[in-house]
Amino acid sequence: MALVYRGPASTPGCPEAVAALLRSSRWGFDVRYAGPDEDVPVSALALIGAAVYAQPGGGQLRHGYRQLRRHRAAIRGFVHSGGRYLGFCLGGYLAGATPGFDLLPGDTDQYIASTAATVGSTADTLVEVAWRGRIRTLFFQDGPYFWVRPSAEATVVATYPNGTVAALVAGFGRGRVGVVGPHPEATGDWFTDAGLCVDRLGVDLGLDLVDAVMAA
Repeated sequence: MALVYRGPASTPGCPEAVAALLRSSRWGFDVRYAGPDEDVPVSALALIGAAVYAQPGGGQLRHGYRQLRRHRAAIRGFVHSGGRYLGFCLGGYLAGATPGFDLLPGDTDQYIASTAATVGSTADTLVEVAWRGRIRTLFFQDGPYFWVRPSAEATVVATYPNGTVAALVAGFGRGRVGVVGPHPEATGDWFTDAGLCVDRLGVDLGLDLVDAVMAA
């Protein structure tokens, strides 16, 4: 089972895109939504039956964390005991520590505020990344970059043009955490609604991240 958060800490369309990505993966997930208005709550009991918990994109970090901080211990316990966490954009921010679930061997910050960032506003736009060495263009909504402590073990999956980390996978206890700043799960309507053009969607990259976090 894969639980995808849907509620006040997410933006309409983001949970559905993540759910579609997970359903299209090779892992045969039974995808269900979890949240205050869903049949499944975000709770330690619900997480016991899940293989992965996915936190999709949303609004501002502090608002999102206010909605989810009461679930912090349950989510940390789930991953630490062997579960998987997938964080997209806001879900990536929430994997950090200031504020967040503190699942990463480091923390997060705004890419647009980083030195030599190629994006300078919070508007929906495109961002270029090097995903496992290959240049791709992805949908971007003021996503994070990630930093890790020098001694920490983490696999960098993608970087932004200024060298900061756009996606990574790291261990947390017996579990694994996969996070990404842009939106590889974005569907075609995201681009057209924002007046953006892209030659190729990033779903294959999202599936690569799913595979990396689910690997033993």
